[in-house]
Parts: sequence; structure tokens; C-alpha cells
Amino acid sequence: MYTLALETSCDETSAAVIQDGRHICSNIISTQVPIHRKFGGVVPEIASRQHIEYVMPIIKEALDEAGVDMHDIDHIGVTYGPGLVGALLVGVAAAKALSFALDKPLVGVNHMEGHIFANFLSHPELEPPFLALVVSGGHTQLVKIKGYNSFELLGRTRDDAAGEAFDKIARVMGYPYPGGPQIDALAKKGNPDAITFPKALHEKHNFEFSFSGLKSAVLNYLHTQEQRHAGYSPEDVAASFQKTVVETLVEKTMDAARWSGMTNIAVAGGVAANSGLAAAMEAACAKRQYTLYRPEPILCTDNGAMIGCRAYYMAIDGRFADLTLNARPALSITTC
Repeated sequence: MYTLALETSCDETSAAVIQDGRHICSNIISTQVPIHRKFGGVVPEIASRQHIEYVMPIIKEALDEAGVDMHDIDHIGVTYGPGLVGALLVGVAAAKALSFALDKPLVGVNHMEGHIFANFLSHPELEPPFLALVVSGGHTQLVKIKGYNSFELLGRTRDDAAGEAFDKIARVMGYPYPGGPQIDALAKKGNPDAITFPKALHEKHNFEFSFSGLKSAVLNYLHTQEQRHAGYSPEDVAASFQKTVVETLVEKTMDAARWSGMTNIAVAGGVAANSGLAAAMEAACAKRQYTLYRPEPILCTDNGAMIGCRAYYMAIDGRFADLTLNARPALSITTC
């Protein structure tokens, strides 16, 4: 069974062909990072215009690399939320057009569920149930995966997501977009205990996240040092900031694992590629004899392959969409 999948939720235009849910035949990703870098972040209108230009050539490239044509495709999966509304609309429109023209079933995919399912592509042995920590630029969530189509949302961010905080701190410190890799690289050279930054919502069994206070604390520290003409070490700031974020993520994940009885832990989303988070999560899981799963770096970013994997398991469960499918920029994972 072949799935053609489209991902256009933010600033990556991606198309992939997946065979039987877990085999990647192709996964083409066109990034807009160089375009948006000069603006310090993603400009939604520019992103949607670039998707319009790229989406059809990317689909053709994905089909050609997979060695199949549209008539070999069994169904079409597409991200319809969450994300930037203009960007989402481009992918949804393209998928609906192909579905109508070729009479192929359409599957609307939740972008965050796609990030979780990237773990199935990197780890063929992984099966539900497991606990997933989803950490990206716009979302931070703890989700109990009870089955391929059965989830329980345990907690989410109340304000800034972890990835968003990384980007904002990097921008204030003068580093280019995307900021996450910049902070990660700096942190390796700094002292994580140099500065104490606050943690929010750290009560036991509180699975909600909040990083706005941490972001403000870092900004206040930087402004105070500048006003005093005291200077600061970017490496120490990055290391101390990253340590606070990572400890928050790991502590809440371990607490949720104990509370839910899960011993298999999966990390997903762009921040899953952060080396500090990977090391700390590996150590915490090893200490408790939990099994940790993490996608390979290319599958941590936004990509069509993860959408194709999720679409496959929805399709075999008969969860198809009709041509009224529309973009839902604020779509959330629901307990089911």
C-alpha cells in the first residue's frame, strides 16, 4: 500500500511516498530557512507563497524518486493543522485537487500526531502503548499513545513552547534563525550552573508546561548585565537556559511515565534533535530502565514521511476525509 503525503504547516514544503506505513520510498524536503533568516523568523505570507511555488514540483520529485506514479498511490495524506493557516491551505488544496482528479481517498493528518509517528519510521520494533514527549517550535505536549489511533493528552504548554523560547533567546542574543541549534552549540561550551533560572509548574503530577517566565528571566538577566556594562558569557547563558528547559522536560516526562505506568518513552519534534535533551533523557531512562525512542534528525524536522506514516494507520482504520477538509491552524491532539 502506497501513501503520498504532503506537509506544508510552516516553512518546509515536503512530499513523501511511504509503503505499508513504515518504509520510506522517498522523503523530499524543501526548506525556506535561508529566505526567512533575514527576518529573524518565519513570515507567514512569504511562507505560503513559497509553498505555492514548490508544492507541485516537490510532489513530482517524491513520486519520481519512489519509482511510482499517481495511479500506484492508494491514498493521499496531508497536514491540515496545527500550523500557519496560509501554509496549511496550500497543502490541503493540493491534496484535495489530487484526490478529486485521481479519485484517491484523502486523509487529513494532525501535524503533532505526525511528529509522534516519526518514531515508527526510525524504530520498526516500536509498538503502542508508550508515552510521547512532543517538543517543537510551537508545541510542547505529553501524550499517552494507547494505540495507533487512540491517544490521551496529559499536558501541554500554557504559553511559549520550548522551541519558541530557544528561538527568542537566540534572537535577542544576536544569533540567526533558527535559534535552537545556535543555543545548543553554545551550551556545549558554557557552564550550565553559572546562572540559576526559574522553573514553572514544577509540582508533582502537573504535566502542563510554561516557558514564558523562563524566557522573561533570561531577557531580564541580559538587559541587567547590559545596563551595568558588566557583560556576560553567551556560552554560560545558553548552557544555563538550556539546562533549565531540559530539566523541566525530563522531570515532567519521568513523572508522567511513573504516573501512567509507561516504560517506553518516545521524544518527537524539532527540539528532539537537541543534544542536551537527548543526553539527559537517555540518562534518565537508563536510570529507571525505560526504553527511549527518538527519530533520526531528519525526521525530527517537519517532513512528509511522518505524515505518511500517520495517514497509513488512519487509512487502514477507515478514517478518511472528504473534500470539505479545511485548514485548522489551532488543531490539537484530542483524547480518544
